[in-house]
Amino acid sequence: MRRSLPLLLAAVVALAVAPPSAAASPGFAVAYQTIPGEGGTPLKAFVVTPTGRGSGPFPLIVLPSSWGVNNIEYVGAAARMAYESGYSVISYTSRGFYDSAGEIDVAGPDTVADVSRVIDWGLAHAGGDPARIGVGGISYGAGQSLLAAARDPRIKAVAALSTWTDLARSLYPNETVSAQAVELLLAAGKLTGRPGAVLREAEAAYRENRFEDVLPISPPRSPATYASSIKAAVMIGNAWNDGLFAPSQITDFFGALTGPKRLMLSPGDHATAELFGAAGLPNEIWASVGRWFDHHLKGAANGIERELPVQVKPNNGGAWRSYPSWAAVTARTSTVALSADRIGAGWPTIAESGTVLVSGALQGFLRLPVGVSTPLIDRGAAAVWRGPVEWSGSTVSGTPRVRLTVTASAARTTLYAYLYEVNGLGLGALVTHKPVTVDGGGPRVLDVDLEPVVWNVAAGNRLVLVVDTVDARYKGSSALGSSVAFGADSWLAVPRG
Repeated sequence: MRRSLPLLLAAVVALAVAPPSAAASPGFAVAYQTIPGEGGTPLKAFVVTPTGRGSGPFPLIVLPSSWGVNNIEYVGAAARMAYESGYSVISYTSRGFYDSAGEIDVAGPDTVADVSRVIDWGLAHAGGDPARIGVGGISYGAGQSLLAAARDPRIKAVAALSTWTDLARSLYPNETVSAQAVELLLAAGKLTGRPGAVLREAEAAYRENRFEDVLPISPPRSPATYASSIKAAVMIGNAWNDGLFAPSQITDFFGALTGPKRLMLSPGDHATAELFGAAGLPNEIWASVGRWFDHHLKGAANGIERELPVQVKPNNGGAWRSYPSWAAVTARTSTVALSADRIGAGWPTIAESGTVLVSGALQGFLRLPVGVSTPLIDRGAAAVWRGPVEWSGSTVSGTPRVRLTVTASAARTTLYAYLYEVNGLGLGALVTHKPVTVDGGGPRVLDVDLEPVVWNVAAGNRLVLVVDTVDARYKGSSALGSSVAFGADSWLAVPRG
């Protein structure tokens, strides 16, 4: 029964994406296989191979599963790749999860080596072509793919969706724990897999408020560490509101890549922009994945090589925009002076960054942003600065930066900076945000890069910056009864498109 259920699910997904003539040539076949990973660890996989196209060899694509998800994840996309483009595709459950053996090592050496062992198996048993190998995936599968590409020169193309590139920057931005993201990952790991020593020790340190002790595991598990070693053609697709892996670490990594590359940033939260495409349904992100592999593995002259490498869709609606580089997304910068202010720390306000997975998904699917009524923000617990009315409208395009001259009375204080678009009634939509934890004393000059974004500001609205000291998404350090003073030489730099 345990073997038949995955096959039944795979058959349902495959039938959902198969064309009416799927029974005729060309088509595809789906098999449930056990593949020896690093050290012989059994990994469970769906192998989708083309039929009616001869005996191969076929371009091979390997797709490791996401954190907490099994090998059914990509069967729909794999079936489409097999029958439309003649790929041999392996979708497998990552080590330590579900039916695959081993323990979760948080993209450690064994998990990354598993990608190469699955490639070995695909070349020997799935008709794979050693000269045409691609890897990819969503989230945990995406990070594994980038790490494997840095180590295995056989990999010629990568599609990394909702990926991390710097683990520490993702989960510990500016020395502030992204608590909702960490709790979600820990819970999913325990529920669906077998945490290994690294994950167990990391959780213990987190529970004891020793998150800095977790940081040493980050560099060897971060693709950014190996950017110069990645020679494969890399496509990255992430969401502006990704609650696990925010876009700033992505844009920096993208700039460091030296080979063929493509960046797509669009509305949504973690894995939401590409979710339906993995099931084989029509999806613009997975359509680009297919074109990327077709060009770099099959030599297809599909035009993707002539398109500008940076593709962005405004977070609050609009068509895709193309740029030659991430830096080119910003055409100019305008600066807003911030007046002196003083607030009490440790008190929550109605200014919040939203809930991981939920808020970004609402923004991406329904255009429902995290909102705020600025007149109701407690001015004793938050500093509020209003920019000028933008009578002709504008576009925030790039990475907003805040410079604050800060004097904090407590030994450690976390600040949360929120940038809102606000209408004439004071009702605002969250454009972007960023936490930062600072030591006490001062005054000290603090430069904070908010998360990158492309956002259209409507005519007649204005930008409003809010800074407070409590946010439910994060595990901050703000002592109730302490205070934070901001100097008059502070400013907000807004990138414009």
